[in-house]
Amino acid sequence: MTTNSGQSIATLSARIQSGMLDPVALAEETLDAIAGHEDGSVFVALTRERALKEAEAASRRLREGRSLGVLDGIPVAWKDLFDLEGLATTAGSKVLATAEPAAADAAVVAALKAAGMVAVGRVNMSEFAFSGLGINPHYGTPRNPASKDVARLPGGSSSGSGVAVAAGLVPVSIGTDTGGSVRIPAAFNGIVGYKATRGRYDMSGVFPLAGSLDSLGPLCRSVQDAVWIDAALRGLTASEVVRGAIGELSLVVPETIVFDDVEPGVAAAFEQALDRLARAGAKIRRQAFPVFSEIFALAARNGALVTAEAYAVHAARLSGPEAAEMDPRVVVRTRLGEKITAAGYIEILKTRERLMAEFSAGIGAGELIVSPTVPHVAPPIAPLVEDDALFFKTNGQTLRNPSIGNFLDWCAVSIPCGTGDAGMPVGFQIAALPHRDLSLLSAALAAEAVIRDGFSA
Repeated sequence: MTTNSGQSIATLSARIQSGMLDPVALAEETLDAIAGHEDGSVFVALTRERALKEAEAASRRLREGRSLGVLDGIPVAWKDLFDLEGLATTAGSKVLATAEPAAADAAVVAALKAAGMVAVGRVNMSEFAFSGLGINPHYGTPRNPASKDVARLPGGSSSGSGVAVAAGLVPVSIGTDTGGSVRIPAAFNGIVGYKATRGRYDMSGVFPLAGSLDSLGPLCRSVQDAVWIDAALRGLTASEVVRGAIGELSLVVPETIVFDDVEPGVAAAFEQALDRLARAGAKIRRQAFPVFSEIFALAARNGALVTAEAYAVHAARLSGPEAAEMDPRVVVRTRLGEKITAAGYIEILKTRERLMAEFSAGIGAGELIVSPTVPHVAPPIAPLVEDDALFFKTNGQTLRNPSIGNFLDWCAVSIPCGTGDAGMPVGFQIAALPHRDLSLLSAALAAEAVIRDGFSA
């Protein structure tokens, strides 16, 4: 491992801004570490020429005394859904491998470039982002670096993003989140994942899964890092987030759905973190939310919103020869959208509006929702590859808790809070109502050290 491996953005920034670390040296070190990493399925493409060019520009700015700020010269990896100029955006699929190269960077890629960040490559993902597990039969499945026994899931769909950060290859990777795809890999790999409110960032140049649910955010090593990335993704030179105080936090623990079939180790790690927060002064209460049950009853009755919209994206592909080249499990799940009627889809959208309003009215002003990010730790990969029924059951369980937040349009952060079975990381999710990202990040800054209590990836 290299001296800068596994460091946060904040630590690397301090070294760069002080002149202790040259961005070119950091870029070369990062690229070499990725190329030499034992797991070749984490990255699907390196952008060496671009990275060195961007690093050289950052180095020159620093020498001339005109740094762009805290992110200048910091490496970043991009999930294979974001357009990078000159590269085909393959979305984790072989069928797009021969697609036309992107004519321009996605809007958020351009935003981080404008902040001085250095794009080092593209990371792997579940095909077309349609799985919470991270298994990819085309480009390989990244192995969870926290596992000490067998190869375990990275979480998806932003699998490469989670592993790239947890393995110390990059300090941050940008992922997307439609049903938990930032927070699941963060929880499984023991890092921080922030899912912004849908629409907080410009989605131009991002390959879609379901437009009514798609959001994005960073996977990184600390909440502070996420705060800086959030500002830059919106084109700001500094964040408006103010660090909160634990004594000012009001937290609600849902008693509906989120603890069903939870692993004992996950429940214990979550409750211990909750107890630490209470002892530090946070106000905590528990409440049942029938809205959560209605979400799943609605999906059982009409089909899932994500499935309807994913089918609309891929309908032509599924009816042609490309379907034979796709992951059969992705094909099966996407084709379920064909059964969703127009009337059913409209009912889903109208009911969603009502449930969002009901949930918002059911909690107090400024209250945040906390729960285990995922009800289990990262499972072993092999049994899931071999057993379709187990795959779909596990996928549903993995997506269950975080997908509630997508349906209700929350913003949310997953922070590691301890370990469960096999010593694997457990995630603690803090969520807020739509467009309350600043309050969420303020609270997460205040609570992170207490939630972690010494845990480090």
